[in-house]
Amino acid sequence: MNEREDAQLKALLKKHFDPVATEPIPARMYLRKPAWMSYAHSFVLVVLGVAVGLALPLLRPPAPVAPYVPVASAASFPMRAARAHAVYAPEVRHPVEVDAKEQEHLVKWLSKRLGLTLKVPVLATEGFELLGGRLLPGPEGPVAQFMYQESGGKRLTLYVSRPSRADTLTAFRFAQEGPVSVFYWMDRECGYALSGELDRATLTRVATSVYKQLEP
Repeated sequence: MNEREDAQLKALLKKHFDPVATEPIPARMYLRKPAWMSYAHSFVLVVLGVAVGLALPLLRPPAPVAPYVPVASAASFPMRAARAHAVYAPEVRHPVEVDAKEQEHLVKWLSKRLGLTLKVPVLATEGFELLGGRLLPGPEGPVAQFMYQESGGKRLTLYVSRPSRADTLTAFRFAQEGPVSVFYWMDRECGYALSGELDRATLTRVATSVYKQLEP
């Protein structure tokens, strides 16, 4: 190619491409993100996800807590006595733990366990003889139960316990738990409950005799 042809080629290229070369650079070319920006964006998203996951347990409202109910309040003193009567009074072969033939041992043993000087009422004039007694668990310590029986097979139980914090001092009172009637009273050191499936008049008479012997 001679100089003339070379000059003609340059003139032709300049004619076709000069208009494009002099156009301004599009704005999108200036705004194009560098490659490292994509990696940085992904990293930030991961960090935010971890942070939200760790914070969620702290943002949840606390679970509701059931109110504390003392065990002793689940059943009042006369109810506990009536239920103990309902469990042991029907027993045929093992109604008591220690027989009345060992009354002295029975009273000493139960007195020691309860930390009280216990007395066993005599109810022969009311038609009831002592069968014996047993040790029972109470809401705040051991409980004594003495059992009596009449000639016809009817049974009474005398439930003796230290008053719990849920039990209030009370005078001679009557309560009913199903078929079991209960007369009960409490002093500062001891609570007594006489239970039986008897009519109220009969149980009142026997309970009055017990009360007079234990609270002279």
